[in-house]
Amino acid sequence: MAALRERGVGAAAASGSASPSSSSGAPVAAAASGERWSAAIGNLGELGTNVDALQKLLSRKAVFVDEDIFSKASLAADQARTIKVLDQRVQSLERELDAAISAAARARTEKRQAEAAQRTAEIRAQEVTKELENTARVFELHMEELRLKQEEIAKKDSDIKVLEAIIRTLSSKDDTLSSRDDDGSSE
Repeated sequence: MAALRERGVGAAAASGSASPSSSSGAPVAAAASGERWSAAIGNLGELGTNVDALQKLLSRKAVFVDEDIFSKASLAADQARTIKVLDQRVQSLERELDAAISAAARARTEKRQAEAAQRTAEIRAQEVTKELENTARVFELHMEELRLKQEEIAKKDSDIKVLEAIIRTLSSKDDTLSSRDDDGSSE
């Protein structure tokens, strides 16, 4: 630790940094520079204490193993890391599988609903087709009935015209007879 302090001070002197006593003459700058040197030396002291404590801890807790044991332990650690990675991958794949199963279940449900809707639409289409066929049959029957009524009206119209012609003929004969009678009675 003392060696570190000596090196730190020596390095500062070698770099040409001003010491607190050789500042440019301003008392404030000298005081600030002195505080910085004191803080740096204090930090180096704490660092040295920490290094000493770390060395003592390592000397008490360190385990020294030969090359064979170290390679086996290293292999076991690598295998443990690989197992952990593979376990995470398995869990990830299980989540993906669960999501895929859920999506497939939703798709099956949607397919069933679509099939039910299609069956309903087909049934409705059949009903509408039957209604249209029935309406067409009714329309044909009405058209046939209207055609028969038109024929009947046409027949009655021709009968009326014949009767009108007969009436005109009879009334004209009657008029000619009555005019003859009127002519003959005056004679």
